[in-house]
Amino acid sequence: MRQKTLSIEQIVLCGMFAALVATGAFIKISIPVQPFPMHFTLQFFFVLLAAFVLGGKLGSASVLAYLVIGLVGVPVFAAGGGPAYLVRPTFGFLLGFAGAAYTTGTLSERLHRHTFLNLLAAAFAGMMVMYLSGMLYFYFISNYVISMPVTWGIVLVNCFLLTVGGDFLLCVLASALAVRLLPILQKIR
Repeated sequence: MRQKTLSIEQIVLCGMFAALVATGAFIKISIPVQPFPMHFTLQFFFVLLAAFVLGGKLGSASVLAYLVIGLVGVPVFAAGGGPAYLVRPTFGFLLGFAGAAYTTGTLSERLHRHTFLNLLAAAFAGMMVMYLSGMLYFYFISNYVISMPVTWGIVLVNCFLLTVGGDFLLCVLASALAVRLLPILQKIR
């Protein structure tokens, strides 16, 4: 069986996007809702760019590297880091970043033309994966792990309605940047 190795360029880009996602955690707007505050950050913007530039597998690998760095204790998440972050109800959105990167990257790789609308559709699909992961995790952890019961109504308002507009704007911005960036990267490669 033939083993595929990563090029130095791919390793550097994965590391760079992991660092950009970490940086995006600190560019945030806190939304003081109960029972847990939500954060609107620029992480999702960098997740989408990683997906567009690296594709599904490497884009999600860069996000997974970011998650591992945060879970071992480096405070790269919006509210810190460490293994205890696994029981935070909002951790599902971070897990959703990996799914969003894979979905967006895989869809964009299959596109024949990288038009704005095609990339926006791929980004929107990734956003839906992220929200699905985040909302299910929020509900499960709140109700069955930390015993702070929430209803699906609270989950819908806190985990979707308050932030989806901003995240859709990030989809638009990432798609617009990728339309300009991808042809340049193809010429360089």
